[in-house]
Formats: sequence, structure tokens, C-alpha cells
Amino acid sequence: MLGSLIRKLQPALKRTQVLWSHKKQIRAASSASFHLLEDSLELHYGGTPMRFNYVWLRDHCRSAASYNPQTNQRNVDTGSIDLSIRPDSTSVRDGHLVLTWPDGHVSEYSLSWLADHSYETKKQSSVQPRILWNSDIYKNANIPSAKWDTFMNSDDELTKFLQDYVLYGIAFVDGVPATVEATEAVTQRLSLIRETTYGRMWSFTSDFSRGDTAYSQLALDRHTDTTYFQEPCGIQVFHCLKHEGTGGRTLLVDGFYAAEKVRQRSPENFELLANIPIRHEYVENTGNHQNHMTGIGPVINVYPWNNELYLIRYNNFDRSVINTVPHDVFQRWYVAHRELTTELRRPENELWVKLSPGKVIFIDNWRVLHGRESFTGLRQLCGCYLTRDDILSTARCFGLQA
Repeated sequence: MLGSLIRKLQPALKRTQVLWSHKKQIRAASSASFHLLEDSLELHYGGTPMRFNYVWLRDHCRSAASYNPQTNQRNVDTGSIDLSIRPDSTSVRDGHLVLTWPDGHVSEYSLSWLADHSYETKKQSSVQPRILWNSDIYKNANIPSAKWDTFMNSDDELTKFLQDYVLYGIAFVDGVPATVEATEAVTQRLSLIRETTYGRMWSFTSDFSRGDTAYSQLALDRHTDTTYFQEPCGIQVFHCLKHEGTGGRTLLVDGFYAAEKVRQRSPENFELLANIPIRHEYVENTGNHQNHMTGIGPVINVYPWNNELYLIRYNNFDRSVINTVPHDVFQRWYVAHRELTTELRRPENELWVKLSPGKVIFIDNWRVLHGRESFTGLRQLCGCYLTRDDILSTARCFGLQA
């Protein structure tokens, strides 16, 4: 009888345990303490001590007078905040830090909002989640290509495509009609086209019509494009419309995977590549095209607060004269550059893809290097550059971290 009663009460007991556990978690999560320092407030919340400068707190007040939630823009005039400001009173109420300033203004901050936006949290988290890969890692992931018809009409298909692009730095759409117009349409589903000296949408063969090795049948070693722009183009799009010949496979290498290998083995070499600015240059004087462009920046770029890689600028074709470092640094830079080059050229890091009519590839030009093997016969490609800001904006609007 007792056993029967216990069996009947078990569901209710489990619900009670869950509710009690949930309440205990809420109490633990909402408990917070603070300590006022000379120029900042130290907040202990969620097991993590965090410091918030007083000027920062006033500058980031989310009251209606200080911040417009409709436009997500700041109303407060940062230039008018007293740089020695301190709150007159401080308390924690109902999961919020409440500050009263000397002029009587009251600021309330959700504890979870403060935790999410603290330096202590940001330096431990990534801006953009990524899966670094070599050839085997990528192939074993079995990532499906998006399908043209579905991609153009389904937000779910678009979201899956964007997730793959954000994580791996490359993504494909299959079944695209082999025309410049269809290629343009599939790119505009994602982002704005970035017009450059090469035009908006370009279509070319190996006719050397421009002063660039890409307009030939020669093999191209791995590289990123437009390193000679102060801000290299964000996304590279390729579509092979026709190939009547042999060869011409596309080479893809995850530059971040290679760079992280260098960081693990030789942190001093990684630091050299991340801190020494190098000039890249594009000089063209062919017929109707005259250009002289220069871009300056380190080979590797990282966010300073968490050391996360966000850009690799690697192009041995377009690297200009190195004259931006002292003489005693040259040899060490070449050693560091050689280590990165060796890693980029490891066969196990090379992903080879045969582009055929209908298959469009999107490449994160800030991360993934591309190249090609030599080819014979007529080969016609089209493509464009896309703005990085807009494709990442599209990803965020679909709820992805990017």
C-alpha cells in the first residue's frame, strides 16, 4: 500500500523538486554584491567579479532620457559627462543594479545585461564562432550544398547556408543556372555586391585582358584577394559557367587553421605576423585600365581583447617592398612568414574542389585562401565580391552569432 502511494506521489514529487531546483537557481543567479572603488564599481554576479567604470556606467544608461530603444541609439551626450562622476547611492533590487547620480538621474541596469557586456565576459568569449578545418575535417563534416530553388525561396535554407558559411568560411549553392544573371541573383539573396575596379559582376576567361595572373591559364598559389585594399573585400564568389578542357580545380585552405597551428607552436612568430604592418600593391597599366592601389596591414589580425583571429591578409603575388620594419626585424619576420607558408602548403590542409556549371561557391576572403591548378581549353568564370558587413548582418537578423 505504501509503495502504491509513493508511486502515485512520484510525479508530484518530481515537479516539486524541479520547481524547488529552478527557484534555487534563480536565487543563486540573481544574488549579487558590489564594492565601490575610486573610479569604478566591482560587481560580483554569477560567480564572476566584474568591474565597471563610473563614466562607462553613466554613458551606458538605458533610461529613456539616455537611450532611444526604438533606434537603438545613445541620447546622452558623452562629452558632457563629468569624468570624475560617482553615484550618490547604489543598490541591487529585483535583479538590477540601481544608481542615483549627483544630478538626481537614476540608472537601472539588468545584472544579466551587465554580465553580458562586461570586459571580463567578452575577453573569454568569441565574436564569431568558427570550426577550423583541414581537408579531412571538412570532408568528414559532410556539409550539404544549398539547392538553388529552395535557397531563393526558403528562409530556412538560407539560414542553414549562412550557418555553414559563418562556421567554415565557405558554402555552396548547387543548381544555379549557368548565367551571369542567375549568379547575380543568388548573391543578392545574401548581401550587397561590392563594386571594385574589376566591375560589379565580372565574367572573364584566360585572355590576359587585365594586368592580373588570374586572367591566364597558369596555376595560382593560395592567397586572399584585394590585399592591396585598406579593407580587403569580404566575400569572394565564383561560378564556372563553362570549361572545355582539363584541370582548373579550385584550391581552398583555411587560413585560420594554419595560423592557429603557428600560434600553438611558435607564439613569438604569430605575434610578429600580427603586429608588423606590410604593404600590398596593385599596379595596372593595360589599355583602358590604369590603377595603383596600396593597402597596409599585418598578415594576421586579431581582436586585442580576446586574441581572436578575424582577418588574414596573405598574397605573395601582391606583397610590395617590405620597408616598414627596422633592419633587425627582417630576418625574424621572414622566419615567421616561412612557418605560416609551410603550414598553408601542407597537403593535408588543402581542399580541392572542381567547380562546374551550376555550382556557386562563397568564400570568406578574410579567412579562407583560394588558388587553382593550371588548366587547358576555354574556361569562363563569373563572380563578384560581396560586402562582409551586409552578409554578417543578414546572419544576425536570422538569429545567428556572427
